[in-house]
Amino acid sequence: MKDLRDLQRLAKEMQAGMERAQAQLAEETVEGTAGGGAVTVVMTGTQEIRSVRIAPEAVDPSDVETLQDLVLAATRDALTRSKELASSKLGGITGGLQLP
Repeated sequence: MKDLRDLQRLAKEMQAGMERAQAQLAEETVEGTAGGGAVTVVMTGTQEIRSVRIAPEAVDPSDVETLQDLVLAATRDALTRSKELASSKLGGITGGLQLP
């Protein structure tokens, strides 16, 4: 039964590590940008958008479509960076297992 107890202990340690990492990810932020910094999206490591900054020169009432594209691109960039941050933080805990 020693192996089962070791497995349970390991599972508890992994769960505690995941909880600590997730709490840390909720506090850490990344920035995604588009248009050379015209639009910046700040996102946490848990994919929560904290802020969107738009430079005044990016706002052209006659070309709203470009601004929409910039916001979308900056959001995608932030999401990619956030996922990379989460992967780097959680990868060490899970020992390389691909968990959802």
